[in-house]
Amino acid sequence: MKIPISIPAETFRIRAIDLGIFFVIGGILTLIIYIASQWSGPYERTVEIDLNPAKIPEYAAQSLVRMILAYILSFAFSIWYGYTASRSKIHEKIMIPLLDILQSIPVLSFLPGVVLAMISLFPGQRIGIEIACIILIFTGQVWNMTFSFYHSVNTIPKEMGEVVRLHKLNKFSKFLRLDLPFSAIGLIWNSMMSVAGGWFFLVACEMFILEGRDFRLPGIGSYIQTAADIGSIEHIFYGLGTMVFLITLIDIIIWRPLVVWSQKFRMDTVQPEDERESLVLNILTTSVFFRKFSNILIKMINTLEKLSYKRLVKIENKFTNLISRLSGFVLLFFFVVLIVWLFLKALEITSEVTLNDCWNILSAAFFSLLRTSAAVLIALAWTLPVGVYIGMNPKAAKMLQGMIQILASIPATAVFPVIVLFLIRVGGGLDIGGIFLMLLGVQWYLLFNIIAGASAIPKDLIEISKAYGIKGIKKWKTLIFPCIFPYLITGLITAYGGAWNSTIVCEYVSFGGEILSTKGLGALISSSTAEGKFGILLLSTLTMSFMVVSINRLLWKRLFIIAKNKFILE
Repeated sequence: MKIPISIPAETFRIRAIDLGIFFVIGGILTLIIYIASQWSGPYERTVEIDLNPAKIPEYAAQSLVRMILAYILSFAFSIWYGYTASRSKIHEKIMIPLLDILQSIPVLSFLPGVVLAMISLFPGQRIGIEIACIILIFTGQVWNMTFSFYHSVNTIPKEMGEVVRLHKLNKFSKFLRLDLPFSAIGLIWNSMMSVAGGWFFLVACEMFILEGRDFRLPGIGSYIQTAADIGSIEHIFYGLGTMVFLITLIDIIIWRPLVVWSQKFRMDTVQPEDERESLVLNILTTSVFFRKFSNILIKMINTLEKLSYKRLVKIENKFTNLISRLSGFVLLFFFVVLIVWLFLKALEITSEVTLNDCWNILSAAFFSLLRTSAAVLIALAWTLPVGVYIGMNPKAAKMLQGMIQILASIPATAVFPVIVLFLIRVGGGLDIGGIFLMLLGVQWYLLFNIIAGASAIPKDLIEISKAYGIKGIKKWKTLIFPCIFPYLITGLITAYGGAWNSTIVCEYVSFGGEILSTKGLGALISSSTAEGKFGILLLSTLTMSFMVVSINRLLWKRLFIIAKNKFILE
């Protein structure tokens, strides 16, 4: 498993496909520059969202640019954080619990600090709100990607590590030739889930209320929320239809080719009979422009790799160790100072919180715990068999991948109000209906990770199981479950964190000018954000973080250790 270092040379000639690729790339860059140019103007506090369908393409383009920028930020953060956390036990003990805390914090809990900070940095400027929106989308995308990369790096087979040491590869070469390829399948499937999560929370990120002030940006998310506020089902479906079109287009152009490309990193010695296919990837591989660009990129990577070895020769180990220790002490000092400052600030913010408020937070946490646990268990019951089936059958993956992307990306607040009205008429309201609403978002974290794990099962192991007639429950116990177990744990961790995150839109719904809510931490966070009750918001968020981290430490962490020590392909 390694990144190809060369592409067969051919006689290059310009083809129609090359002109098409050139114009597509030029159009995308022009669109990004055009959208970004609008961010430099002043921010109008009363931005009106026009529900005229003719405005939808412009709104969709602006949302798409925000999603792209948020994903680039999420990908870079995931690689850096996951790799840094896996480098040493000290990093791991600090960074992984911190990651547990961060993934348990809902989008709306980040909202006040991020928005107020951006307003202070860019007073009266739209770019401040735009950056805040991108950061909020980032917080809905990044955590499962980071967990996926970290877990992949920590479950690399030992013999591969021995090969790295035998060939005396430095850290950069190991990262380039082993860590990235081994984590590619899980990272790509979790990237799909992350982007789906970004669409899921887009409505809450583009249009929100903070301390009674209405903040909104032109986008497809704010278009859907505006339509929901006035109860216009017709315009909601206009917005959802546009979103479905964008998601389908992204799946065909980006995700499907990446999934097919990532299959080269499977641990196979036997070629699969049914290979995944992508028309777009087939077209790209025949393009002169694509091949030239690939060759240039590969040469740059190889040059960087060579420079990394020269740098190691020039700089003595003692000096680098000294710099590493000093930087560690500096980071630790700033971390302690930050913790002390945050503690003092928290005391100031929570000074007006009463004992009755504390009791309401604890009781709300209990109800949210029941809903999140029920949603994750229900999701696991159907995603495990379905995910394994899709992952082990390329034909099924080809037919269902796009559909899964669309279903996973439909924003909660666009669909929930319609479903809630139905639930209220049937009976139970959000008390029970909240579990179903939560399931709509949680199940995809599990499904995407299970598909990734099943698609990474080596073909030779599957052939051996067939040769020995291993079927049914025995096949699950000896082949499927051991192979997908690390991916399953990643899915459970992110699904549980996602379940708590989704409480903000499952326990507190706005439709037709009315607020529908039920008792829970999500409802408390949503209402306190809208009303500017930062003391209750902070305590609710801390309570949610404490519960998620405790469950991760007591349950998921122990299961991950089992996956790391027992269920590794050796």
